[in-house]
Amino acid sequence: MRTPPDFIVCPRSDVLVIGAGAAGLSVALAAAPRMVRVLSLAEPARDGASTWAQGGIAAALGKQDSPALHAADTLAAGQYLNQPEAVARLTAAAASVIDWLQTLGAHFDRRDDVLLLGREAAHGQARIVHAHGDATGAEVMRALGAASRAAAHIELAPARCVIALAQDAHARVIGAWAWNGQALELWPARAIVLASGGYAALYRYTTNPAASDGSGVALALAAGAQLADLEFVQFHPTALAPRDAARSGQLPLLTEALRGAGATLIDAYGARFMLAEHALAELAPRDVVARAIAARRLAGSALYLDARAAVGAEFPQRFPTVFAACMQAGIDPRVQPIPVTPAAHYCMGGVRTDAQARSTLDGLYAVGEAASSGVHGANRLASNSLLEGLAFGRELGLTLAATLPQEGGAAQPCPRHFAPLPAPLRVALADMLWAQAGLVRSEYGLALAAAQIGHWLEPMDATASGADLLRFAAAAVAAMRARRHSIGAHWRSDAQQAA
Repeated sequence: MRTPPDFIVCPRSDVLVIGAGAAGLSVALAAAPRMVRVLSLAEPARDGASTWAQGGIAAALGKQDSPALHAADTLAAGQYLNQPEAVARLTAAAASVIDWLQTLGAHFDRRDDVLLLGREAAHGQARIVHAHGDATGAEVMRALGAASRAAAHIELAPARCVIALAQDAHARVIGAWAWNGQALELWPARAIVLASGGYAALYRYTTNPAASDGSGVALALAAGAQLADLEFVQFHPTALAPRDAARSGQLPLLTEALRGAGATLIDAYGARFMLAEHALAELAPRDVVARAIAARRLAGSALYLDARAAVGAEFPQRFPTVFAACMQAGIDPRVQPIPVTPAAHYCMGGVRTDAQARSTLDGLYAVGEAASSGVHGANRLASNSLLEGLAFGRELGLTLAATLPQEGGAAQPCPRHFAPLPAPLRVALADMLWAQAGLVRSEYGLALAAAQIGHWLEPMDATASGADLLRFAAAAVAAMRARRHSIGAHWRSDAQQAA
């Protein structure tokens, strides 16, 4: 494989995984005995979005439940824009995913040696498996990380920023170009799996770490892959509102399980406002709850999550992650209501994939939040995100273990150089998307967003890696403009809701 002499050519892999979250490590583990290398910005199980997941894993394990009922709830939450076949595959795999995680050493909450099943918004049954109350993601990533580090067929390569996909003369994806902090590296492989997460961190308020900014999906866009459903961004209704209104970035999540346990949303006078918004009140779909909170905050009202009666003194034991975050912010949730704000949380869109997780580019696959697999439709059902990454990641790994794609040709020169967006521009982009392309959108606001992104792009070096992120943001705004009606997580103030 030819490459300029100032690039480091790394050992060839059977499978190269970009991203070390739940989806990426599931691929890597299941692909045994293939040689798998995993590129990531941080150490696995440390800072990725999977680690921060508080909510749980949805699985139809109860006596009155079934994969078909789980699928029905998933389709309803997605406004029936989901692909039914993908939903059926996901819900049918859920029980085996839980079993697999337990064989890897994951410990889930139990009572009398029976898994505890919680209920969250828009679920018709109690089917959410949790770990340590509100630390499911951390426990899953602990188990996956330990198993990956112990696996002889996996090599972990952290502290790498992938700046471009490597392609041959026929546009086949044959590897990745990564910056290691000092030099550019070429990582060749037979199969390249994008498992880099979503783009919720592009917004001013988010529950995601900074790395979940769409940079991975932007790689696919730059290489020529088709994307889908970028307009569908889910905003979690209850993040811990910052004291400083000017603050930007990741906010602590107040898990939906709190409302499932009976916590209520109240205004400054102690009145429950969701009773007038939806028949399910606090357990209404997330987009409904988030817009209700956002509208009142925009009007100047302070809103709170009140768990004093529902949880009270049991807070440290039942929800230790939330309890610690609140106490650090100077709020004792046992005796005080918690100030809340919506925050960008999960992205249903991403790289368009088929039932085998293949993108529209030969050699490139995508799983987890980086993929648009057809599972979520217009709005993700709570606790289906970890499940999707685990189930479809494991499924892809098993497929690649059995059959690898054919070899590609020689790598074309790297099309990018390492030059991230300057921090002030990242903040300006986050503020602009929050204001014009957030919970409530209009043609006027989206047109302003598109024009502003174009203005930022005009003077930039087209080969700078950071420019790809702006081009991805422009693609997301274009998708929002193209869908002119309101449906699911995509809400247009200048259009009617789809029937």
